[in-house]
Amino acid sequence: MKYELSSPTWDEKEKNAIMQVLSENSFTMGRRVKEFEHKFAKHFAMKYAVMVNSGSSANLIAVASLFYRKNNPLKRGDEVIVPCVSWGTTFHPLCQYGLKLKFVDVDLHTLNYDIEELRKAITKDTRMIVAVSILGNPCRFDEIIKLCEENNIILFEDNCESMGAKFNGKYTGTFGLVNTFSTFFSHHISTMEGGLVLTDDREIYNILKSLRNHGWTREQDVDSPIFERKKDDFFEAYRFILPGYNVRPGEIHGAIGLCQLAKLDKFIEARRDNAKYFVELFRKDDRFIIQQEVGESSWFGFTLIINPLASISRENVLNILKDAGIEYRIITGGNILRHDVVKYYDYVATKSINADIVHYNGFFVGNNPYDMKNKIDYLHKTLKDI
Repeated sequence: MKYELSSPTWDEKEKNAIMQVLSENSFTMGRRVKEFEHKFAKHFAMKYAVMVNSGSSANLIAVASLFYRKNNPLKRGDEVIVPCVSWGTTFHPLCQYGLKLKFVDVDLHTLNYDIEELRKAITKDTRMIVAVSILGNPCRFDEIIKLCEENNIILFEDNCESMGAKFNGKYTGTFGLVNTFSTFFSHHISTMEGGLVLTDDREIYNILKSLRNHGWTREQDVDSPIFERKKDDFFEAYRFILPGYNVRPGEIHGAIGLCQLAKLDKFIEARRDNAKYFVELFRKDDRFIIQQEVGESSWFGFTLIINPLASISRENVLNILKDAGIEYRIITGGNILRHDVVKYYDYVATKSINADIVHYNGFFVGNNPYDMKNKIDYLHKTLKDI
């Protein structure tokens, strides 16, 4: 490939960290995972981080945690607002926990919520809004938080594509009651497989720790707010308090995470530098609608939506990119309403005009944490004469 979607970001530091774990025979979740969680939370100025085996698992236990808190928990049948464009596992846990999804269209330029449509979608029954900053581009959190506060609505952030982005100087993934991240291979930092949940709520933190680890009492704070410890240590060692899962990370993932987190700021700097060059080349090309930055994007990739008024087809464009050795893919997951899986959802769909344009006319190409200007030039040259 002459222009890849993603690339490895490991060097000898990660390899040495893996070998150190192997030499100690300490493979299950241990001190390195705990240290990574502590440093991750500190980096984003949050109190608590819980690492799991994927961003999808992070979404799963984050949704579940809101059902098990003592005061005002979510209940099956509650209404939750979601954007039409996101990854499948933004939506699946909501469905699996019996929530009613209300889909809202996106802004064609930012790819995040159309704020006016979001405002119109809120009713007295709305319990939660899921905010997704698509491909690194922050949502309008000033507007979303205002709506949440005015209507007593929970804010949940799926920040799996947007680590390192900022809105008004504050990191995305820190605005919600619960906030999720992914550390999959192609994401801003990579533990190969992995994810995290951030929260400032101590009760939810302890619920999350139990849910990721079989629903056990292990790892709970000494004075945990979610159960009362009994005197029988024999029973306590295997006491189940929640209907949890096994979505723990391995110790290797924690060790790699420590190495990668130390590189995050430089990775974001390189991505933003590439983006500045990309935008300069494509901003005057009326054939394509490119993503309009809100705040400080961490630029997961570069989106190109073929203008509906342009006399070119996506199929033709993609064939030319393929022949040129340029990788591409659908924007996140496209419009989820156009996927077969929605037949399993309990949902309400408002109009999704822009999400359909994204789905049928859009694609994105890669951005990587190194200087890609020569590859962006190659992309521009390839598309120039279509």
